[in-house]
Amino acid sequence: MVAQIQELDALHWVKTRSSLDSTQSTFLMWTGKIYSFIPTEKRKLLFKMLGLSISRCIPTAEDSWNFTSRELTYYLDPETGEMLRKWENPWTGEILPVIHVANNPVQGKFQGKFPAHVEGDTTTFVFDIFPTYPNILAEDPKFAEYSPYATYQAAELFKLTVPTADLFNSELLSVSQLRLSWDRIGQWLPWMKMGDRSGNLIYSASGSKVGGLTELPQLLQDEINNRIPLYKQAPKAYLDGEDMTSWLYFQKHFQAYLAGEIFPLPETEDF
Repeated sequence: MVAQIQELDALHWVKTRSSLDSTQSTFLMWTGKIYSFIPTEKRKLLFKMLGLSISRCIPTAEDSWNFTSRELTYYLDPETGEMLRKWENPWTGEILPVIHVANNPVQGKFQGKFPAHVEGDTTTFVFDIFPTYPNILAEDPKFAEYSPYATYQAAELFKLTVPTADLFNSELLSVSQLRLSWDRIGQWLPWMKMGDRSGNLIYSASGSKVGGLTELPQLLQDEINNRIPLYKQAPKAYLDGEDMTSWLYFQKHFQAYLAGEIFPLPETEDF
């Protein structure tokens, strides 16, 4: 069967990405690998990864929702799958602290129509995103060894596949199943201390929705329960201020990085 592209209401996207129940947090997790991609060099498997988005959609008007979320991604040893605290840069030999992703918040607005590939029993939302904006670290000479490029540029390629029937079942507030495919082309992470070395990171991941904290891999449960309980739930309201990114987080916590502290830094639960 050939997929037909249909324009679906924002409501259907909310059920896919999060939930129509604004009192509930929705957990979406992924696993994958991160490779180096340098011209003329053979690719290296640098990390395995394990990530989580915990989100909430808050209705603001008819057919309009505020999306608010928190994200974690852990960089794991490519052989053992254990969480990395330190990383040996294979190009420089330097031992560096690892800054795992702890983006709080990541937000947006869902409204209007969302194109979807409807193919019988399954529907796939496809989003190809190419963020490009000034690199905040390039403005400060102290970050020249970490991220000197004037422009941040990446490609984020998402595919989320769900049961078609779930989208149109008015009794369901969130789809019963979701398959995530996520690929990313990005610049070297600042904590890798790659300077102006040419090349990129290639991310390849897949994932799904899970029913809650207790269904997450033990690593994530342990981290959230013991070090960062803030990530037990999504923000309860849309938060003021800009989205957190790995670059902004590095800038904000640069001294903790230099001191070799363990990341993510502890964050307590908001009551």
